[in-house]
Amino acid sequence: MTRTLSLLAATALSASALLAAPTVSQAEGGAASVEKVADFPHQVTGVTVSEDGRIFVNFPRWTEDSPVSVAEVGKDGSIKAYPNDDWNAWRNARKDELSPGDHFVCVQSVVADGRGSVWALDAGAPAQSLLVPGAPKLVRIDLKTNAATKTVRFDETVAPQGSYLNDVRFSPDGRHAFITDSGAKGALVVVDLESGKARRVLDGDPSTQVKKGLVVEADAAPLRRPDGRGVEFSADGIALTKDGRHLYWQAIKGDTLYRIETAALVEALGGGADPAAKVEPYGKNGVADGLLIGRDSGDMYVTAPQDDAVKIRDLAAGAAGEARVLVQDERLRWPDTLAEGPDGTVYVTTSRIQDSAFFKPDAPAALATQLWRIVR
Repeated sequence: MTRTLSLLAATALSASALLAAPTVSQAEGGAASVEKVADFPHQVTGVTVSEDGRIFVNFPRWTEDSPVSVAEVGKDGSIKAYPNDDWNAWRNARKDELSPGDHFVCVQSVVADGRGSVWALDAGAPAQSLLVPGAPKLVRIDLKTNAATKTVRFDETVAPQGSYLNDVRFSPDGRHAFITDSGAKGALVVVDLESGKARRVLDGDPSTQVKKGLVVEADAAPLRRPDGRGVEFSADGIALTKDGRHLYWQAIKGDTLYRIETAALVEALGGGADPAAKVEPYGKNGVADGLLIGRDSGDMYVTAPQDDAVKIRDLAAGAAGEARVLVQDERLRWPDTLAEGPDGTVYVTTSRIQDSAFFKPDAPAALATQLWRIVR
C-alpha cells in the first residue's frame, strides 16, 4: 500500500500525460506505420474520438488506485479529468465515503456516439476482482456542456458478481447499446437507453466464452501470472456495422469472430427468447482484443496483442476472409482499443498488459502506457 501511494503521489493528475514529440516508425510489417500521440503515467485501455475531433481515454483501476478514470487528451498530450474532478474522485481507499453510483470506480471503455455525447462504461470491479455494489453503469456525458446527463445502472441480473463489463457500441438511431462482458462467465448485454432497461443474453454461450486449451502468448511465450494462471478474458472486442444491422464480438482467449443481427438482441430485450440460435461464427481473427469497423470502408480493424500488431480484414469476404497485418511494431505492446476520428484516422492504445504487475510482480503499480495513430 505504501508503495502504491508513493507512486500515486509521484504521478498526480497535475503531471498528466507526458507527450512525446510525434515520431513515426517504419512498420516492421504491413502497409502502415504508427505515430505516437501521447504517453500516459497510468495504464490506459479505452480511447474514443468525438465528431468534433476531441480525444478521450480511460484508466481502469487494475494495479493502482489511479487518480483519474476518464480524461480528455489535450493537443499537447496532457490529460484532464473528464467531465470533472468530482466524477473522478472515487478511490479504493475512500469506497465507504463516496457513492459508487455517482463516481467512476473502474472505467473500462469510453465511446463517443456521434450524436453529441461520450459514454463511459464502468465495470465497477477494481483489479478485475469483486464488484463494488452499485458501481456497474453506463454514463452519458454531453459534449457541449461537459456534464453527465444520464446514468444507466446495472443490477445483479445484468452485472452479477464475477462480471466485467468491457466495451460498448451504440445503434445508429441512438436507442440501444450493446455491451460485452469479459468476466468469469462471458455474455452480451443489450440496453434500451431511453428506459434504462437492460438484459443479459448469451450468458455462458460458447460464442462469449474463453476457448478451452488456447494459450495466449506474449513475447513468443505463454503469458501467465506467478501462480500459473493464464489470460482468461471472455467476450471482449465488439464492433457494429455502420447500418447497425450486425454486431460482432470475440473473446480475447479465443480466435473466432462471431456476429448476430441486432434485431435478435432487441427482440430478446423486449421479452423474446435468448438469441443463441441466431449467433453466426464469422471466421478466424486469431487472438484479438479491440475491434473496429471503419466508418466508410466497412473493413474490420483488429488488435493482435500476440503479434504487436493491428490487422485488417474485408468483412465483405465473409467468414472465409482473413485478417492481414496492417501495421506491426514492437512498441505496440498489447494494442488494446481502437477508435476512428472524423477524418478517418485510426487511433490505438497500448495497455501493456503483459508488462503489468498481474504478470510481472516487480512491475510498477502505475504502468506507463501510450496512445498511437496509424499512418497509411
